[in-house]
Amino acid sequence: MFAWLEKNPFFFTIAFVVVFSIAGLVQIIPDFRKSSQPLEGLRPLTVLETAGRQVYMKEGCYNCHSQLIRDFKSETMRYGMYSLSGEYAYDRPFLWGSKRTGPDLHRVGDNRSSDWHANHMYEPTSVVQGSIMPRYRHLYEKEVDFETAYAEALTQKKVYNVPYDVDGLKTSVKLGDIHEAKERFIKDAAEVVEDMKNEPTSKIFDGGKGKITEIVALIAYMNSLGSRRIVK
Repeated sequence: MFAWLEKNPFFFTIAFVVVFSIAGLVQIIPDFRKSSQPLEGLRPLTVLETAGRQVYMKEGCYNCHSQLIRDFKSETMRYGMYSLSGEYAYDRPFLWGSKRTGPDLHRVGDNRSSDWHANHMYEPTSVVQGSIMPRYRHLYEKEVDFETAYAEALTQKKVYNVPYDVDGLKTSVKLGDIHEAKERFIKDAAEVVEDMKNEPTSKIFDGGKGKITEIVALIAYMNSLGSRRIVK
């Protein structure tokens, strides 16, 4: 049979497509049925974290960092547990990435502090000797865009039914009330700034009376990556 197929390229191609289609379906279908559903206790991003994600995309962080840990021993030993599809249920668009000039970031929230990120973004070589990452000092000056982040979160809720107003979740903010959302936004920012131990940022923030800079939102998003998004 195989010898006959080798002599008939058209039928060989058909057989090849059929066999590999079956193999692909066996791999993909279980994902759609179960594991692609949100993991139990998975929470959406806060408005501040959403703003940070927008900064992450604007600055092109995904060009050098992936957010997908593959099921290989070398990967799990370095980055932690491999990624599960259900962890991305509320992520639009996905930021898996494919290039790793820098390390994978999917579990970075579990092993780096806000203060570490603050130093790393301001002067990368101060915490990673030999780092080739550029400085992101402009993030310490530019004010974060609350309105766009709020609109994004509200869209996620209304279009994709992302559970924002569920009691008990960190993100249980009535997104229909922009004033309440802004209060939560400032409160979350204050927690990040306190952990940053960064005097210039603290002075700019001034307890929420000043401006909330993009670095604060970006660090809030980085802190959310990993199991911190699973409500214990």
